[in-house]
Amino acid sequence: VQLQASGGGLVQTGGSLRLSCAASGRTFSSYAMGWFRQAPGKERTIVAAINWSGASTYYTDSVKGRFTISRDNANNTVYLQMNSLKPEDTAVYYCAASSGSGTYHRRGSYRYWGQGTLVTVSS
Repeated sequence: VQLQASGGGLVQTGGSLRLSCAASGRTFSSYAMGWFRQAPGKERTIVAAINWSGASTYYTDSVKGRFTISRDNANNTVYLQMNSLKPEDTAVYYCAASSGSGTYHRRGSYRYWGQGTLVTVSS
């Protein structure tokens, strides 16, 4: 599966952005999906994850209540709605796909990666 992330940009503190990740292939609905982020000089870490059906989600503590992950299997797309953005959310955001049936928060669980989209939150 090939992944194309989009929707990043520059936003002020407290603003919102919605990231999209479009996937190629007919089997998108069988993949668990995740959003990761990587700030300069730091490791790539999980932000949110969703299982194949959308019934199960996972969020890292720092984004709970502010970010929402969702998916549209009919259109092969996963979204990350980001509200109440903070400067510490500044990073390159990556979407990733896993062929497993669960909801995965470990980077090693994901085989396929998009190219990343930059989110910059100004103070």
